Amino acid sequence: MKSLSFLAALSLLALTVPLVLASDPSPLQDFCVGVNTPVDGVFVNGKFCKDPRIVSADDFFFSGLNRAGNTNNAVGSNVTTVNVNNLGGLNTLGISLVRIDYAPNGQNPPHTHPRATEILVVQQGTLLVGFISSNQDGNRLFAKTLNVGDVFVFPEGLIHFQFNLGGTPAVAIAALSSQNAGVITIANTIFGSKPDIDPNVLGRAFQMDPNAVRNLQARF
Repeated sequence: MKSLSFLAALSLLALTVPLVLASDPSPLQDFCVGVNTPVDGVFVNGKFCKDPRIVSADDFFFSGLNRAGNTNNAVGSNVTTVNVNNLGGLNTLGISLVRIDYAPNGQNPPHTHPRATEILVVQQGTLLVGFISSNQDGNRLFAKTLNVGDVFVFPEGLIHFQFNLGGTPAVAIAALSSQNAGVITIANTIFGSKPDIDPNVLGRAFQMDPNAVRNLQARF
């Protein structure tokens, strides 16, 4: 009898854990257009819901992904984001979108999305893309060269990157499994934290001279 109860509990746990671990919870209504003011609103997923009686098609519309972003910067790329912060209709729907522009030899440097898996399709150019598995998996690199129309998936939370191999600009579109995926750019986070991480800590971690760490911190 005890073994049957244990199996029943285990089966229930197996069914419920995936729901608990989902990036964004499933909505309990047709939509919850996010607004920043609590006028007769209900706070859901970090936003107040707009009164559904005054919701319109414009709340689900964004224009501008046809325009190239400015890639004149240190990394040679630009990410144009469409998420709940500029398209309120995405609130509670668990999805967002980005356009990534790359200058020749530009890159979207190693980074993670703590709340989302990403699926990317190349619209223009040739990209070297990849992600690194966790410590438990031996930090393996999974990399691929992508051409127009090719698709690649970056699992949630893993460090990944894209690099433009071509001598001309490149463009990619990516969808993410969260209304607000978050982004942690590795170099900016480690060497550009406010305040700085003690150079001796980073020097030991990266097996570098602390003075070299200070030079890197000065750049970020």
